[in-house]
Amino acid sequence: MPTPIQNPANYIPVQALAFSQADGNSGLVSADLPLPVSIVRPAAAPLAGTAAATGQAGPFVPAVGRPVVLSLTGTWSGTVRILRSVDAGVTRLPLTIGGETWGEFAANACEPVWEEYEDGARLYLDITLSAGTLTYRVAQ
Repeated sequence: MPTPIQNPANYIPVQALAFSQADGNSGLVSADLPLPVSIVRPAAAPLAGTAAATGQAGPFVPAVGRPVVLSLTGTWSGTVRILRSVDAGVTRLPLTIGGETWGEFAANACEPVWEEYEDGARLYLDITLSAGTLTYRVAQ
């Protein structure tokens, strides 16, 4: 709907929002050309706990397109590997990048470790402790 111009001015300042189109030209936001946005799903409930023995924890079902952060704390020795499954946990494979081990830790850490893009994928922690108690948290 147009804005009426009222005296004493004979003009109205106009502002418009535009964004790049596929052809490189600008396109003004309108009902026919809405602003492109992505719907972000809410973060999954964190997977958190304490381990004093070897075992697995999970699943953590990450929201698609958001970084997953792993926190490991405590006085412990051993390894923690992140495993991924796309068949509800029946098959759990360790994370790799370029065929190399990824997501394996032998000390306390707090860092982004994965970003998931497949609905229904699940992450697990494979914990091998030789001593101590580990506190873990997987969250988004």
